[in-house]
Amino acid sequence: MNLWWLVSIFSFCIGTAIQGALKPEVLNVGAIFSFGTVNGQVSRIAMKAAQDDINSDPRVLGGRKLSITMHDAKFNGFLSIMGALQFMETDTLAIVGPQSAVMAHVLSHLANELQVPLLSFTALDPTLSPLQYPFFVQTAPNDLYLMSAIAEMVSYFGWGEVIAIFNDDDQGRNGVTALGDKLAEIRCKISYKSALPPDQSVTETDVRNELVKVRMMEARVIVVHGYSRTGLMVFDVAQRLGMMDSGYVWIATTWLSTFIDSKSPLSLKTAKSILGALTLRQHTPDSKRRRDFVSRWNTLSNGSIGLNPYGLYAYDTVWMIARALKLFLDQGNTISFSNDTKLNGLGGGTLNLGALSIFDGGKKFLANILQTNMTGLSGPIHFNQDRSLLHPSYDIINVIEHGYPHQIGYWSNYSGLSVVPPEKLYRKPANRSSSNQHLYSVVWPGGVTSKPRGWVFPNNGRQLRIGVPNRVSYRDFVFKVNGTDIVHGYCIDVFLAAVRLLPYAVPYKFIPYGDGHKNPTYSELINQITTGVFDAAVGDIAIVTNRTKAVDFTQPYIESGLVVVAPVRKLNSSAWAFLRPFTPLMWAVTGVFFLVVGTVVWILEHRLNDEFRGPPRKQIVTVLWFSFSTMFFAHSKFSTLTIFAASC
Repeated sequence: MNLWWLVSIFSFCIGTAIQGALKPEVLNVGAIFSFGTVNGQVSRIAMKAAQDDINSDPRVLGGRKLSITMHDAKFNGFLSIMGALQFMETDTLAIVGPQSAVMAHVLSHLANELQVPLLSFTALDPTLSPLQYPFFVQTAPNDLYLMSAIAEMVSYFGWGEVIAIFNDDDQGRNGVTALGDKLAEIRCKISYKSALPPDQSVTETDVRNELVKVRMMEARVIVVHGYSRTGLMVFDVAQRLGMMDSGYVWIATTWLSTFIDSKSPLSLKTAKSILGALTLRQHTPDSKRRRDFVSRWNTLSNGSIGLNPYGLYAYDTVWMIARALKLFLDQGNTISFSNDTKLNGLGGGTLNLGALSIFDGGKKFLANILQTNMTGLSGPIHFNQDRSLLHPSYDIINVIEHGYPHQIGYWSNYSGLSVVPPEKLYRKPANRSSSNQHLYSVVWPGGVTSKPRGWVFPNNGRQLRIGVPNRVSYRDFVFKVNGTDIVHGYCIDVFLAAVRLLPYAVPYKFIPYGDGHKNPTYSELINQITTGVFDAAVGDIAIVTNRTKAVDFTQPYIESGLVVVAPVRKLNSSAWAFLRPFTPLMWAVTGVFFLVVGTVVWILEHRLNDEFRGPPRKQIVTVLWFSFSTMFFAHSKFSTLTIFAASC
């Protein structure tokens, strides 16, 4: 009996030890960030807060502790790789990061091999495909949705072309490519891509050289996609070059709203340089948990930096890992690592490659992460089949006086542009018609409130040479101001009105044709177009058959034909206005004819017709009455000769 008890106790102790080894008390998670950046500082504080909240509640991990080891990449790709390798040597279950898309492309290959999930809320390159990088998970909306929002803003304001300024790295290039694709869907385009060196190596000279080129172009809608260091440098140089005046449109991606949220109040210099810019911020719905965390932030950060949406995503990402680990362990899985046989044949030298091991439960753990369905500080968190987050949305911000971020609306991939928070529209049927797209008014660069046209006449292209006849006569149609090259006239006004209606810039220059002493020959002017001297001609040029064989004409805007031109005089109305159709001489001649006709009729009728007899007075009255009455009706009681005389 005693032997049986000894065996039972020994077996229990061995089982407990094995279970303890398979279910460790400390769960290791790594984090790779550059903690000298705004997002790095905010993320570090938020992840530490999440770790403390998780460990303070034994129900989350069943009494186990979550340990997050922070690795500072210091803006260096090599240090990011070394940090990831160090984590892989210490049985790390997941890594939060990396911060940049450049390193995400590199470290994802390591994660795929060792089956350790990478979760990043800042490396949002849309080309980080889950098909190529299955162990890389983006826990914030990727830049494809950000570029969709910008494209819809461009369409909403009626612009056709934009200029993209970006850092020439994976995140910058691929983000701008996505923007170009989204603009093409709405028949817009990127007219020029201004690539700057990576964020840590870009200089003010690089920025100035590019902005000088941009200033010479016709597009005035400029999208800045990059990082806060580069972006602020772009705005500072642009202000000094006069590119923050009225007529320009500046749209910054989320880096600007992040900087404003974390660094407010801004310096006067910075606030002035970004006045009138538009930017976007990840939309995080209001909730009690979010308000409570915001109220805790000053204590957590000691007032060193303000909270931005990336801090909320950092907090939620740690909670996603904790919930997935709890589910992983509750499913009866064990945490174990095994050697990677692919490394056995490698001569590592002083490198400890043998310490790199595969997380045996990595695939199941990844599946649990992707099944996340919770409400965090950033709102509801749920992944679609393509691993995109459900209902990505953004706040649209207008930077006004003192760098204050004034919200003018929202964008959601469900409802498009709206002044109503997206979460209120999810309960309604989706309606993205243009009539339902709305934003509040904007204060544009230069302090103006009227929408900029979005383009100007460029200074870097060849101007159209427009020939205009230098007329001597009929100068109302077109004429040259003496001593200058300025031309005016009705035809010029029609041309300028047509140019203003065009949705794109048409640089041109009027060139007078003729010596100014006599009217030029219009057929020769047309020949100047066919020979390439002029690109077009504007003037009172008649459309005739021979000319239509040489050049194309616009629709005629002056109708030719027989017309009567008479001066317009202002006359006062009076009771004698009926006399105005004839001159006094004409009235006198008409009166004389009346008397002559009456006299002839009297001579012919007084011998036969009793009405023309009697006293002289009566006969005179009859003659006058007959002469006047023949104007209104025909007489039938007279002789044929009399009627003929009266009609004549």
